[in-house]
Amino acid sequence: MSVLFIGGTGRISTSCVREALAQGLDVTVLNRGRTSERAVPEGAEVLTADAGDPAAVRAVLGDRTFDAVVNWVVFTPEQVRRDIELFAGRTGQYLFISSASAYQTPPTHLPVTESTPLRNPFWQYSRDKIECEDILTAAYREDAFPATIVRPSHTYDETLLPFDGGWTVVERMRAGKPVVVHGDGTSLWTITHARDFAVGFTGLLGKEAAIGEAFHITGDEAPTWNQIFLHVAAAAGVPDPKLVHVPSDAIAAADPDWGPGLLGDKAHSMVFDNSKIKALVPEFGRRTTPYKLGAREVVAWYDAHPEHQVVDAQRDKVMDWLADRYAPRPIA
Repeated sequence: MSVLFIGGTGRISTSCVREALAQGLDVTVLNRGRTSERAVPEGAEVLTADAGDPAAVRAVLGDRTFDAVVNWVVFTPEQVRRDIELFAGRTGQYLFISSASAYQTPPTHLPVTESTPLRNPFWQYSRDKIECEDILTAAYREDAFPATIVRPSHTYDETLLPFDGGWTVVERMRAGKPVVVHGDGTSLWTITHARDFAVGFTGLLGKEAAIGEAFHITGDEAPTWNQIFLHVAAAAGVPDPKLVHVPSDAIAAADPDWGPGLLGDKAHSMVFDNSKIKALVPEFGRRTTPYKLGAREVVAWYDAHPEHQVVDAQRDKVMDWLADRYAPRPIA
C-alpha cells in the first residue's frame, strides 16, 4: 500500500511514518527538507516541496497516485480546500488531522465519543479545525471525496513536556521554586505516547470502512494534573515539588498567551471512549506506555540535549507572580 505523508517529521507524524514502515507500507514523505530534531525514518522515500505551494507539490508528484494521503500540516479552511482540489482523483483515502480540542468544551458528558458535539468557544485553533472538518464532510457527502478525520488528544514523544512553559517548569522544580498547576490539579487528562497513537493511526490507512468517518485515537490512561506534575518531578529527581494551585481564569488573565489553550482545552477533564478505533483496529491499545515511564523518557531526552533546555523568561516571571499570590499562607 502506498502512503504519502506531508510533513512526517513532527511529534506525532514521525512515529506514524516509523510504524507504517514497520508494517511494510510503501511510504513517501513530502516536506520542505528543513532540519529537525526528528529525522525522516530510514526506508521512506523523501520528496522536497513546500506543502503550501500547490504548484510545487504538483510538480514534484507528477502523475503519481497513492492509496492514502496524510497531511499533518493543515490547520485552516483555506488549506483543506487546497488539498481537496489537489488530491481529488489522486488518492483512495485522505486523512485529515483534526484535534480532540474540537469537542464540546467544557464537555457535558464523559467519556467523550466521536458523536460528542464539536464546539469550542475559547480557542480559535479548535474552531478552525471544526470548520475544516465541516468542509471535508461536505466534500465526502457531495463529491465522494474519500476523507477520514482523525482527532488526536494530548499526544507526546520524548521531546514534549506536557505543561505550558515546557522546560521552564522542570527548571523551576529542580531549583526548588514553586510551579503553577491550574485549578486544584484534580481534573483528569488523557495523555498518549505517539508510538501508541501510531498503531491505531496506521491501522486506519487503506481501510474502506474508515472513509467518511471520524475517529479519536487516544490512550486509556487519564491521570490527574497533579499526578502528571509528580511523574515529571520524579523523573527529574525532585521528590517533593512545590505545587501551587491557581484558578484557570486567573492564569488566563495573567498571561493572554497561556489562556486560550488552557481554557479551551487543558482546564477540563477529558476522558475518551476508544471503542470505535479499537473495533476497526483491534491491535490498538494492546501495547501502551504509562505516563510514569513516558515522563522518564522525556526528561532523559532533555538531559541528553541541553541545547533544548530553554527557559521562557516571560512565562517564568508570570509563574513567579502567580505562585507568590496564590501560594498557601501559614495560619497565624
